[in-house]
Amino acid sequence: MKKLAAILLALVLVLCSVSALAFEPVDKKDLKVGFIYIGGAEDKGFTYAHHEGTKAMMAKLGLDESQVFWRENVSEDSACADAIDELIEQGCQIIFGNSFGYQEYFKEAAEEHPEVIFSHCSGYMCNDTNFNNYWGAIYQARYLSGIVAGLKTKANLIGYVGSMNNPEVNGGLNAFALGVKSVNPDAKIYVKYTGTWYDVTLEKQTAEALLDLGCDVLGQHCDTSMPMVAAEERGAYGIGYNAVISEGEPGYKAWMTAPVWDWSAVLVSEVQSVIDGTWKPENVFFGLKEGLVSLAPLTDAAPAGAQELIDAATAKMVSGEWDVFTGPITDNQGNVVIAEGETVHYNANFGSEMTWLLDNIEAR
Repeated sequence: MKKLAAILLALVLVLCSVSALAFEPVDKKDLKVGFIYIGGAEDKGFTYAHHEGTKAMMAKLGLDESQVFWRENVSEDSACADAIDELIEQGCQIIFGNSFGYQEYFKEAAEEHPEVIFSHCSGYMCNDTNFNNYWGAIYQARYLSGIVAGLKTKANLIGYVGSMNNPEVNGGLNAFALGVKSVNPDAKIYVKYTGTWYDVTLEKQTAEALLDLGCDVLGQHCDTSMPMVAAEERGAYGIGYNAVISEGEPGYKAWMTAPVWDWSAVLVSEVQSVIDGTWKPENVFFGLKEGLVSLAPLTDAAPAGAQELIDAATAKMVSGEWDVFTGPITDNQGNVVIAEGETVHYNANFGSEMTWLLDNIEAR
């Protein structure tokens, strides 16, 4: 009997624990959602793409503008902590942050405010109560864009403006380089890192330095369209990131396509789960199949024959028949990093081992 009582007591404690971790449903009219952005909502870059997803989420769920709060141009330091405090004071039940360097501040805030849900874009930190992260297989779209770049270059020199020298950036760069190699094994990629996610002036200067090295096509993993502007001014071509550049806008004449995001694919489900009381601290990682990432439509500047190759590669990735990091793959130090027949599914854990660069990449 004592043993049965002990078992029942343990079961009660478990159930209480589970209940304590659950979030109650929130009446939609009482819902408040917060966003912290690394850039400006109209930067035509990463934050712009995120904000477009925010607006789509609002429209889809029927949220009023008075229910959604955002803080723009928040640096990856104590300013993030201040922004979190402000949004909590506003009564936000869930707070999103869109930059890698926010994760430490989100982790601390999640521990201090268990009643609030924290959802962080990229990074690898999370907990099992009120803090998750979300990201996507942008490397799949970057591979497709590499096909365009590899077919377009005449000099066989492609420049790449990287932001941080870390696994997130290098994973996308390697995927881009694999796309280039699939159609042009003679092309070389020069990468220069800015050391910052968002710097209008530095991004353009870095692009210009790559053009000075003889690159006639540029790719990028940085938050603004300034590399495309630099390419246009030099009569070169480029692969953008995050947003479509429309005809007449700076950089359009150089712009051929871009890996882009539809963040509403994540934001709608996350916010709806808060309304329903079904939110769980589960990390989200979507790709081409789920519609979180895609390649923007090609412009007239894109090379002939690119679309057919893009369609074929997309079909294989969406079906699961094949993925980008399938061996054999050799790094630029001569090491076989992925063996023949092996596939590495790059995921949301950016603390991963993607520290190498492909054998057609040279850091400058």
